[in-house]
Amino acid sequence: MPGPGFTLLKVDLVAVGTRPPPWVVQGIEQYSLRMKRDCRFQILEIKTSDRKKKKSIAVHQEEEASLLGSHLNPGARVIAMDSRGKIWSTEQLAGKVEVWSQQTNHFQFVIGGPDGLSDVIVNRADEIWSLSNLTFPHFLVRVLLAEQIYRALMLNANHPYHK
Repeated sequence: MPGPGFTLLKVDLVAVGTRPPPWVVQGIEQYSLRMKRDCRFQILEIKTSDRKKKKSIAVHQEEEASLLGSHLNPGARVIAMDSRGKIWSTEQLAGKVEVWSQQTNHFQFVIGGPDGLSDVIVNRADEIWSLSNLTFPHFLVRVLLAEQIYRALMLNANHPYHK
């Protein structure tokens, strides 16, 4: 159990897209349960811009950026998940979580929709992180992020899960 003065981390996945497939929900629930002693993990879902309407990619991104931006907390560390970001190892993520935790207890990881994040959100972010040079479906990124956040927390706690 955390000691006195311990502040529970708040980790939000602010993500474009609603109605993820059941396997995504189940995967996230598994990691969320595992993390409940160390952090409050939640997903804030944003409606995807209507792709049936003939609009440019930039317009779709701007519509989603407006909704995403309304969910970003000024006191939170905002991490944009974007292919333009740096690729971090799990150890690097764990180190960043350790440093960020000394500045705030609230982290928000932002995941774009089918066309990715707008420059407005990427420029607003404190960090830009790319999971890989590969392109992943945005629902799968949710599960990957949940697992990597859990793994980073376990690494920082010297828990054997990381091995």
